[in-house]
Amino acid sequence: MDWDELYSACMDCHGCDLADTRTNVVFGVGSRASKLVFIGEGPGEQEDIKGEPFVGRAGKLLDDELAIIGLDRSKVYICNIVKCRPPRNRDPLNTEQDACAKWLEAQMALLQPKIVVCLGRIAAGALISPDFRITRQHGQWFEKDGIKYMAMYHPAALLRDESKRPETFVDLKTLQRELISHDIL
Repeated sequence: MDWDELYSACMDCHGCDLADTRTNVVFGVGSRASKLVFIGEGPGEQEDIKGEPFVGRAGKLLDDELAIIGLDRSKVYICNIVKCRPPRNRDPLNTEQDACAKWLEAQMALLQPKIVVCLGRIAAGALISPDFRITRQHGQWFEKDGIKYMAMYHPAALLRDESKRPETFVDLKTLQRELISHDIL
């Protein structure tokens, strides 16, 4: 499947109940040539309205985080575990994550990233380890199938609890060093 076929198929998805309440499928955005991918849990209200990931307040904070390490959305790829907004921004259910897994797997197959940054506990639990503890394991590197994974606090969590921002700055600098060592930055 190429990008156009994948996008078209994803837009027509009715694999779970989230399709019944969505405004838009939120596929992904950024450079399809990037070897760095940021993956969140699922779209929020603004993302559902615009059909683009991380465009609300959390998205603005993610943009600021990228800028700290000399990046912007044109240089990375950003997507989510689930492509449709869970009602009231609740955590995506396992059944919803399972229904959407094929879309993310296909995106990853086309992107062939070297580094994946999981934004938050849900993404880290789905991609790194089901028992991932974001408060203890953020900023640590994990390798799976030749891809390096790291998790950071979700930008929405940082909006709710600013005391975690210094830890996130350290995580960003850890990411920056890894990007430099892989000639990605």
